[in-house]
Amino acid sequence: MKIERIETFLVAPRWLFCRVETDDGLVGWGEPVVEGRAEVVRSAVEVLSEHLIGADPLRIEQHWQVLTKGGFYRGGPILSSAVAGLDQALWDIAGQAYGAPVHALLGGPVRDRVRIYSWIGGDEPDEVADAAAAQVAAGLTGVKMNACGRLSPIPTSAEVDAVIGRVAAAREVLGPDRDIAVDFHGRAGMAAVRRILPELAALRPFFVEEPVLPDQAHHLRDIVASTPIPVATGERLYGRSEFLGPLQAGVAVVQPDLSHAGGISEVRRIAALAETYGALLAPHCPLGPISLAASLQVAFATPNFLIQEQSIGIHYNAGSELLDYLVDPEPFRFVDGHIARFDRPGLGITVDEAAVRKAAQSPHAWRNPVWQHADGSFAEW
Repeated sequence: MKIERIETFLVAPRWLFCRVETDDGLVGWGEPVVEGRAEVVRSAVEVLSEHLIGADPLRIEQHWQVLTKGGFYRGGPILSSAVAGLDQALWDIAGQAYGAPVHALLGGPVRDRVRIYSWIGGDEPDEVADAAAAQVAAGLTGVKMNACGRLSPIPTSAEVDAVIGRVAAAREVLGPDRDIAVDFHGRAGMAAVRRILPELAALRPFFVEEPVLPDQAHHLRDIVASTPIPVATGERLYGRSEFLGPLQAGVAVVQPDLSHAGGISEVRRIAALAETYGALLAPHCPLGPISLAASLQVAFATPNFLIQEQSIGIHYNAGSELLDYLVDPEPFRFVDGHIARFDRPGLGITVDEAAVRKAAQSPHAWRNPVWQHADGSFAEW
């Protein structure tokens, strides 16, 4: 069996899919994308495809090694995301070739269902109580929200009160038996974190995410030591070596993205590294159906898995939803805040190729917002 063709599709709202076809008719799907830079990742996939065309798709590890290390210049989100999508597609093909779900090829399932959470509140969180109530009504047991919109370098008393007030409003609706994770999105520097976390602790967040930017990871040890709230990070880290420092600093939860951090192959290794530090895996996934399917396959087979992000109904998905690109949405059906293990071969989903090709006729050019503070200076989004 040889890889015969690789195609990519820019589809709304902000995703890039890749399709890998073999000479005997097997087709694997992947999702290689950097949100806001999808066209650049598409070019990287085209270059990397030069290695894969004509090759045996079942030599997944060999391909991963060459794609990530075969160039003199290595790493970074564009390359690792291109590799991630191709890696997902190769695992999809392998599962179909062997007649087994990917989680069986990873050693077999360790759980029967995966807990999931949904987003509330948007980029600049508002009306979180009503949004949390809607998720409770839908049966979810966990939600996540941004702590704030743009935030002053040293937040004012009013800004701190606003963060605490929003989380408190969500907590009141959720009660003590459901969880709320709070994402700082790297918008808070160390001074802001020191002001906010002590007051936030009484509301017992499930975890706080990206309290500081990845390039300020040297602060993580002090943050972990200063708060009883579990600290999570990792959506902007792209390989095992980048997770080593945060794990040594004591983060409780790692959040590699299956479409950014080298795909199924590398995220499995990141999870194993985290396990040696007693840390848990909660894959980042505000993306499309293929990325979610890959994340779930890893979750089914990973002992130290915690919870799975998913983007059904997320604020970025105006006009298109991930279920729009599936022939059958049943694998992603929520039951009591969980997704039950599914055992179809490969990634376990059937992509609606006709829908993908139609959507790709109107390719998106999504860009993330660029924020400014009141004085006109740059603000983290």
